[in-house]
Amino acid sequence: MSSSTRELRVHSVAQDDPLAAPLLAELAEEYATRYERPPVAVHDSLRAYSPDHFAAPHGALLVVTRDDEPIAGGAFQRYDTETAELKRIWTSKAHRRQGLGRFVVAELEALARERGYRRVYLTTGWRQPEAVALYLAAGYRALYDPTLPAEEVGPHPFEKWLTA
Repeated sequence: MSSSTRELRVHSVAQDDPLAAPLLAELAEEYATRYERPPVAVHDSLRAYSPDHFAAPHGALLVVTRDDEPIAGGAFQRYDTETAELKRIWTSKAHRRQGLGRFVVAELEALARERGYRRVYLTTGWRQPEAVALYLAAGYRALYDPTLPAEEVGPHPFEKWLTA
């Protein structure tokens, strides 16, 4: 890991934990801008998930801090008995391009593996090329035709089988 990731702390939190608030707020802003939706509606849709979705034993919500500042995070929930579904992968705008997205995905995969999942599934939006690049670089397999225009594909599904 680079020096920028050595001082990181990973916190397992509930959806209503104050450490998760920046994650939800910035994701809502990002999605609202990219998909031309009202930020309040996007934030409400993110909060509409029951906290149980991202709680043990079937899920998790992780927030990464540096010097007590939330800078990245993500979650997973149960998709099926052998599959965890990644959700809400986020890096603060002020801390991007430091490998934090890969770090979060790796932390979530390790925890999902510990919880007995063998596969990870996720979808990302057609207006999020950075996310597509992240998942491909992290070893995920696209479950769509990448030769089609992104808008035609719609949500971009990916999967990755976890190794022991």
